[in-house]
Amino acid sequence: MNYQYIAYTEDKRLVKGRLSADSEQAAVGILSSGGYQVVNLKLVTPFFNFFNKERLLGPPKVKPKEVVMFFRQLALLVESGIDIITALELLQRQTTSSSLKKIIGQITSDIRNGSSLSVALSKHPRVFSQMYHRTIAAGEQGGNLEVVLRRMAEYIERAEVTKKKVKGALTYPIMVFVVAIVVVAVMVSYVLPTFGNLYSSMGAKLPGITTMLLDGANWFKHYGLYLIIVIAAAIGAGFAYIRTPPGRSRWDRLLLRLPVVGRITLLNELSRCCRTISLLITVGVPIPEVMTMAMQSSGNKAVAQALTEVQQELLRGEGLSGPMAKRSLFLPLMVEMVAVGEGTGNLSNTLTTVAESYEAESDDKITAGIALLQPALTIIIAAVVGIIALAMISAMYGIYGQLGA
Repeated sequence: MNYQYIAYTEDKRLVKGRLSADSEQAAVGILSSGGYQVVNLKLVTPFFNFFNKERLLGPPKVKPKEVVMFFRQLALLVESGIDIITALELLQRQTTSSSLKKIIGQITSDIRNGSSLSVALSKHPRVFSQMYHRTIAAGEQGGNLEVVLRRMAEYIERAEVTKKKVKGALTYPIMVFVVAIVVVAVMVSYVLPTFGNLYSSMGAKLPGITTMLLDGANWFKHYGLYLIIVIAAAIGAGFAYIRTPPGRSRWDRLLLRLPVVGRITLLNELSRCCRTISLLITVGVPIPEVMTMAMQSSGNKAVAQALTEVQQELLRGEGLSGPMAKRSLFLPLMVEMVAVGEGTGNLSNTLTTVAESYEAESDDKITAGIALLQPALTIIIAAVVGIIALAMISAMYGIYGQLGA
């Protein structure tokens, strides 16, 4: 960023100028180190920068894998005895992400001005969530910052692996479904009308199935665009409703009730919850605050609501396993292991075990679901294409029979 300044020199001369710095505090620091006493400092925003990409779309996002690498490298540098500012400066120079480079510069500037690492991270909530900087704050207080940074990197990495598995599992069925829609649309829009014109010119009497398909093709040709518009509007309205709090809550509850998908979604949510609670307990965050951050990190409103109710009963002194047992969202294994962890004082390790068990079950169900879905989609597509082909062939045989008569 560019700043315009007015300052006094050491010999009390008033000077004006411009300089580039990552933040206002950094600009003041640069001027002070040069012997200037700042009188006025303001950010310069050129007119043509008003409509720049960042202003229109917001600051560019930092990828989770970049955050993982940042935490891992910072942990390594801190563990080797390098002070935090020097470590951040090294990471800023070597990172290839312009967005992360800028953020690291701002974090470094804040730490120079007296902020802790956790407070500096909290100023960038789009990249570092509340759970991230609160966990790091606990690491700073406990004197084991490098350990916490590594655990955070592992936590983010596991969450991304789970997300990629689900996306990868859905990629093939979605591609097959799209291809099927395109094939059927081409046949209905072009192939069937061509045959229909041919049959009409011959004045042939067509079988019932052929007549139905041709009538459907003609209807789609005349009203298909309106149908597509209505479907697109309905989907858009559905997405808009889901973005509202009541709509998101209803959608998340419905998602958990779906066959196969519901179980996978619940397993992934509970494994994330277990890992979040385990991590925060390990670094020394109090249990009530742990539950608050577990709610915030949940991607499903129904699970977040259940965690809220558990937290309320926890604050009344009912423990953790008891309130969980009252709610069917928390599966028996999780409830039993939480009870064991509370009894032995080893809740962190028991929750990690539960998370690993749920992740393995989720992987198995995803694999089994894809194995069943692939032949099912193939059969459905083959059936649709077969019906269309049968209708065309039977019509042709009918025409030959009429000509022969």
